[in-house]
Amino acid sequence: MWMSFASQAFVATCQPDAPFDFENEEILTHFAILDLPTFSDPRGALTVLDGALPFLIKRTYWIYGADGQVRGGHRHQRTRQALIAITGSVSIYMNDGVISDNIVLDSPSRCLLVEPKDWHTMTFGPGSVLLIMSSHPYDRSEYIDTKYD
Repeated sequence: MWMSFASQAFVATCQPDAPFDFENEEILTHFAILDLPTFSDPRGALTVLDGALPFLIKRTYWIYGADGQVRGGHRHQRTRQALIAITGSVSIYMNDGVISDNIVLDSPSRCLLVEPKDWHTMTFGPGSVLLIMSSHPYDRSEYIDTKYD
């Protein structure tokens, strides 16, 4: 089912333990951005990721202290990723070989899905922390460093 809508442009609103309703979502970009459910009250906000990703998480890491830096600059053979700017703002340049776009992640309730074919770079704003969840463990031989023309 995931592959049937992975190439469509959408922003999906996720609900824990509920299927996505992609027919009623706003189309903003060619790349998949999930709007994660967030619950707020005077004590703060809580954002839920439960069941939202179309893959099992095998690796989790975060990048910080990279103010003004550009990171990434690759795609993958098989690894899928989910990116969330926990704090600050990160501009993600995405190129799948057909379409390119710049996507700004500036809310911990927005999650960008990066497919293996997606060339991506990440430009970090001041004080940003980017959380990355991957479908596979780290394997440098799985990276593709060649840009699309």
